[in-house]
Amino acid sequence: MSAPRLEERFIHLGPGARAVEQPPFDGMAWYEGYDARHGADGAEGRRVSQYTFTESWTSWEMHPAGAEVVICTHGAIVLVQEHPGGRQDTVTLEAGEYAINPPGVWHTADVMKEATAIFITPGEGTQHRPR
Repeated sequence: MSAPRLEERFIHLGPGARAVEQPPFDGMAWYEGYDARHGADGAEGRRVSQYTFTESWTSWEMHPAGAEVVICTHGAIVLVQEHPGGRQDTVTLEAGEYAINPPGVWHTADVMKEATAIFITPGEGTQHRPR
C-alpha cells in the first residue's frame, strides 16, 4: 500500500487531536464538501493542504476564524499581506521557510517560476476577492 500524497488528499485537523484523511481534491467544489464534512468543528478545525504554483495568484483571500501557516517546501513564493487600514507587507519564502497570515489579513502570492507550499488553514468563513 502506498502512502497518500498531500497534494492529492488533504488532511483535516479537528478538536480532540483528530487527523482525518480527506477524499481526493478535485477542484473548487471540493471545498463545499469539506465544509459539509467538518463545518461542525468551527474555528478549531484546520485544513492541511499542499499546492504547487507556476503563476501568481489571481485573487486575495482572508481567514477571519484564525491564523494560517504557510510553509514553502520548494522554489520561492512572495506573500503579500494587506492589513486592516491598508498597510501592505511582503514576505519572501524559500524552501524550509514559513510565514503566518494573521486572522482577518487579506493575502495573495506572487510566484516567479514554480513553488510548492503547505498550508495549515482555518477554513471557516474564508473570503475571496479579485486581485
